[in-house]
Amino acid sequence: MKEALRELAAAMNRADPSASFAFNLWDGERIAVGNGTPAAVLRINTPGAVRQLFSGGFHGFGDAYVSGEIAVEGDLQELLRLGLEIQFDENAQSFWKKLRFLPFYLKTRSLPTQARSNIEYHYGRSSDFYALFLDETLTYSCAYFRHETDSLEQAQRNKFEHIARKLMLTPGETLLDIGCGWGGMLIHCADRYGVRGVGNTLSRNQLEFASARAEKLGLADRVQVSLKDYRELAGTFDKFVSIGMFEHVGREFIPVYMKKVAGLLKPGGLGLLHTIAKDVDTPTDTWILQNIFPGGYIPNLAETVREMGRVGFCILDIENLRPHYARTLEHWIARFEKNVGKVEEMFGKKFVRMWRLYLQASRASFQYDGNRVYQVLFSNGLRNDLPLVRDYMYGPGK
Repeated sequence: MKEALRELAAAMNRADPSASFAFNLWDGERIAVGNGTPAAVLRINTPGAVRQLFSGGFHGFGDAYVSGEIAVEGDLQELLRLGLEIQFDENAQSFWKKLRFLPFYLKTRSLPTQARSNIEYHYGRSSDFYALFLDETLTYSCAYFRHETDSLEQAQRNKFEHIARKLMLTPGETLLDIGCGWGGMLIHCADRYGVRGVGNTLSRNQLEFASARAEKLGLADRVQVSLKDYRELAGTFDKFVSIGMFEHVGREFIPVYMKKVAGLLKPGGLGLLHTIAKDVDTPTDTWILQNIFPGGYIPNLAETVREMGRVGFCILDIENLRPHYARTLEHWIARFEKNVGKVEEMFGKKFVRMWRLYLQASRASFQYDGNRVYQVLFSNGLRNDLPLVRDYMYGPGK
């Protein structure tokens, strides 16, 4: 058991000889690597935690971290980085170990009957909780940092504006936002561009917050949010956007989603899909699936674009905002830690550890691993009247 830990430490050292870290074991033994004070110390409190670690990969690590059987002192992000460097999760879990999570996956597929409970599991907590680490609009997706010094609030406004410019919004147009969350994008576009915005969510908390904010800003006549599944939506819209919802659709329902959007967006209408994605197929992380986002699926870019083409969408532009999401998560982590006492009062210590790991692992996945975030701009059929160059996307916004 201890030999396996020594081999793990040696592999991490080979991946980055400049790294400094240590494992503190349950019996007082210490496995230290590198010079000076370790940037991260993994404290392993029980022999059983080692078995969890090597049989379950990141899932085992996550369970042991949340239960307190292991703890991390110092820089958790550095420890996650080293684990990604050696592809620990892929090497630790065998096919048969992963197979044990198949029943949970099947139970949480994004069927119409299950999608609502999947969303409620994550988003059903009060908006007061999300306000502890998000910006004032409760925008829970990748921001857009035009400058190094942009605040989170500014960067989220930048993101709304960046998308609005890509969609070339004009007053009086109708904008559909599938999975509109707390309504930030719709409210921005109704206020700045004079559009009539329609959105949907499966979270009552999001519905209530978005409706109240639109009312407070005098935009209730231009922003309408409903508690509906995307499959229940009807109508025809000039423009379409979806930000951070596509990850909840599920692989088997991607064709259904694209066909639905094609029917809602008028011929020639512009749409933008903002989604986390990957460049290649990799398995869905089982710890995230079980503890954070039941029913979630991170698509790869190829399958997303392929299904768009099958319903007649013409791809106009694809932008990768990966570094922006890593920076967004830095802001969320800092705010979460600043308010960690309040989070603990709300949900307890285990919840704090679970969400800390979720946020930190998410940041590491964008900074060091395979997660990307793409904005895919498209038209519903061919358009021959669009600008030939991208200048209109990047000038100063409203």
